[in-house]
Amino acid sequence: MDVHERFEASRPRLRAVAYRMLGSFADAEDAVQEAWLRLDRVDAAGITNLDAWLTTVIGRVCLDILRTRTARREEVLDREPPVGDPDPEQEALLADAVGVALLVVLDTLTPAERLAFVLHDMFGVSFDEIGPIVDRNPAAARQLASRARRRVRFSAPSAGPGAGSSTTPEAGADRRVVDAFLAAARRGDFTTLLSLLDPDVRMRADEAAVRMGGPAEVHGSAVVAQFFSGRAQAARVALVDGRPGLLVAPAGRPRIVVTVSIVAGRITAFDAIADPAVLAELEIDPLPA
Repeated sequence: MDVHERFEASRPRLRAVAYRMLGSFADAEDAVQEAWLRLDRVDAAGITNLDAWLTTVIGRVCLDILRTRTARREEVLDREPPVGDPDPEQEALLADAVGVALLVVLDTLTPAERLAFVLHDMFGVSFDEIGPIVDRNPAAARQLASRARRRVRFSAPSAGPGAGSSTTPEAGADRRVVDAFLAAARRGDFTTLLSLLDPDVRMRADEAAVRMGGPAEVHGSAVVAQFFSGRAQAARVALVDGRPGLLVAPAGRPRIVVTVSIVAGRITAFDAIADPAVLAELEIDPLPA
């Protein structure tokens, strides 16, 4: 598959990211086109992970647009696809999935907050990747998303006692993946574990988690599935910074958290966190079984 074909395969996801960032189909298409122009100007052979590279580029393009819009005090929120759009059905589905109400709430965020929230909570991009886009370290990027999440929960029409923390359709789908993975891990169902993992899945652990006996980093679905198979008996599903993850909390005190990144229904990354200082910064909401 050449670069053009790979970009076209990524176009629906890039358009979805841009629309959630910008709230305008026309601006989203412009952002995607700019991403293509930037790709066309570089040597694609030197890009190790094209999907990650494109996500970074579309994020920066959208951030520039939002900052310009804020500086000009513009309020752009197109609710209908532009005339002559090549895929109106796709854009209609996208509009339904995002929801006008959520777009209105997102417009109250700063550009950096909006980018951190959209990329992490809606698309599972790690804070290690988000930080450079907004010129902050991962911890500061996490705080941006946390502030945005609180404002979204407070402002959303459905917010209130018992409303729950999940704000997007993606979060519900990801919860089902994490539920299925945890169940398969507990019963040692290696085949199901493999089916839920991306072939290139990565698992990393911080120093505190490594001291508990886990590996620092492993790659590949077979190795990761073997590690989890028959384990996780004490784990439960929880929202970690707004996204489904795993929590081990003996006596109700978080001991280790595993964040889970999911793309297209498959787990692409696990990050095990046991450092008490980092755990204290996380928003952890245990979910009912």
